[in-house]
Amino acid sequence: QVQLVESGGGLVQAGDSLRLSCAASGITFSSNVMGWYRQTPGKQRELVARIRPGGTTNYADSVKGRFAISRDNAKNTVYLQMNNLKPEDTAVYYCGAGAGCLVGACGYWGQGTQVTVTS
Repeated sequence: QVQLVESGGGLVQAGDSLRLSCAASGITFSSNVMGWYRQTPGKQRELVARIRPGGTTNYADSVKGRFAISRDNAKNTVYLQMNNLKPEDTAVYYCGAGAGCLVGACGYWGQGTQVTVTS
């Protein structure tokens, strides 16, 4: 049974930082593309960042230079370091796993964690 469990969300002020974590089980973590996506009410889920098994990363233009995705294969965990947060970063953040993450269709999803940024 595959499980992706996100943590680290919260309520912060603009300019603050947060680090999200996603602990995976039930998959061969080191072989999987891992991604962070976010969604706000009434909008489609959008890519924030993804990381391939070899470490290659991709970012949405809106977060380049502020966010960093990383993975620890020994801990089966993917991280999203978010710096200089802005109110427009407010969303539910989801962790995804699988090759489908390359096209926004991850095979597995976590339950999501809320990030709220106030001005």
